[in-house]
Amino acid sequence: MRGPSHRDRLSYPELIRFPMKTLRSFLALLIVAAPLGAQAPDRWQPIRDAIQKQLVQVNGAAMTVAVAQNGKIIWEQGFGWANREKMIPATPNTMFSLASISKPITATGLMVLAQRGKIDLDHPTNDYLGAGKLTGLAGDAAGATVRRVMSHTSGLPLHYQFFYANENRHPPTMDETISRYGILVSAPGERFQYSNLGYGIVDYLIARTSGQSYKDFMRQEVFLPLGLTHTSIDIGPGLEDYAAERYDRHGRPVPFYTFDHNGGSAVYSSAHDLVRFGMFHLKDHLPDQRAILTDSVIDLMHTPTSMGAFGDSTTGYALGWSNHRSQHGYQVVEHTGGMPGVLTALNIFPTENIAVVALTNGGGNPFAIAEDIAAVLLPKYAESLKADRAKPRTPPDATKFVPGPELVGTWEGTLRTWQKTLPFRLTVEADGDVKVQIGPPPTPPGVQNDEDTQLEALVNDVSWKRPVFTGNFAGTIPTPDASWTPHQIALDLRLVGDKLRGQASAQTPDKPVFFSIASYVELTRRR
Repeated sequence: MRGPSHRDRLSYPELIRFPMKTLRSFLALLIVAAPLGAQAPDRWQPIRDAIQKQLVQVNGAAMTVAVAQNGKIIWEQGFGWANREKMIPATPNTMFSLASISKPITATGLMVLAQRGKIDLDHPTNDYLGAGKLTGLAGDAAGATVRRVMSHTSGLPLHYQFFYANENRHPPTMDETISRYGILVSAPGERFQYSNLGYGIVDYLIARTSGQSYKDFMRQEVFLPLGLTHTSIDIGPGLEDYAAERYDRHGRPVPFYTFDHNGGSAVYSSAHDLVRFGMFHLKDHLPDQRAILTDSVIDLMHTPTSMGAFGDSTTGYALGWSNHRSQHGYQVVEHTGGMPGVLTALNIFPTENIAVVALTNGGGNPFAIAEDIAAVLLPKYAESLKADRAKPRTPPDATKFVPGPELVGTWEGTLRTWQKTLPFRLTVEADGDVKVQIGPPPTPPGVQNDEDTQLEALVNDVSWKRPVFTGNFAGTIPTPDASWTPHQIALDLRLVGDKLRGQASAQTPDKPVFFSIASYVELTRRR
């Protein structure tokens, strides 16, 4: 997920403030480069200028970039502050929180075990789990194979939970997490649903199958063999001085946080290490890297299993990687990341043997910078990118929602949380108004309501893209992990035969982001 910033009510260390003129001077001085090989002296200057401009405009902390071509790192550079309070500049060896770029890295670890015959990608994930098992609600859990979990097609819901160091909350055990939230809200193989929980399960499979902790296995079997000495799960011992602080959009340090899905979000790495990881996936066979995967397994990891994953028919999700079959005329295998204080991009171009990395710890647009870097090396890409950016942007469609006849009516059924099952009613009016009711209907005046009764709520931001209905409303999921803080409820339901089924997710607003916790909804139209 791409992370929003935090509420002002959180306690932050005081930020060292610099006058804008002084900040520009420091940014100009804090260019730490490690060029390798003969380069035209001004080839990257427009990119340097763009990065410095971005950091000044948004009061950003730091950005680091790295690019490799044909088996060599041809440019890597750090800009700004890894830690403003300690005045530590960013360098190519600064370790940034990677957010969702953790997924292809974790997937690489699991594929080491698959290549050794320890895990069969087409066996049910439950075969490798312990007390916590995936629960088949919208479909048979036996169909939730390891391959489908890795490609976000197992039926698992959208899910994330953040646990901050300044909050008295801690992640449950993985068995508890899987028992509570490892529910199939769609049938395995039915649709793509990005799920951080899936990669929390992948890291748990690594630990259970290898006999080592996820952290130790990744260090010994992935990071060290690939020469990634500034890469770790969270911040490894002895690497504290290399880790970049995470900053919110106001330039304040974000309290340290962790997750119940480490395999999807918890990796730290430097731009130098990450571009080397990209080079491994380009099959460059560097002399100081051990071939932990065969070339054919790497190809398998890049082969999409679900096309149209992000609403674009040319885009698919493979095993830990997104694969754009055509982007500005080139195949791009990539992943991005975003969390509070984190934005990251890793793009590799297999046919051109190019890897591009751009990382920030708050502020700036690494996605655009990664595109700009690719444009320096690929003239056709540059032409297409320029034309694409010149196109007028179409504003969001503000047309009032008008439901089809197959959706109009009252749908009744249940909302199943991990603690209890509640009545749930969805009413779709012909004029486009949509209302929901959680719990039993309110009782007449003078009669005590059921404790689970909630007021009828209007659904906002409604969308109907047959067969998927989405929207959000004000309400409460009455479980202790959700009800402790205000949240909204997001619906994502799919029309299957005569039923609407899917997830109702308790989600905290953007400031701060705490969780998206799914419950299962199944409804039948009554009239």
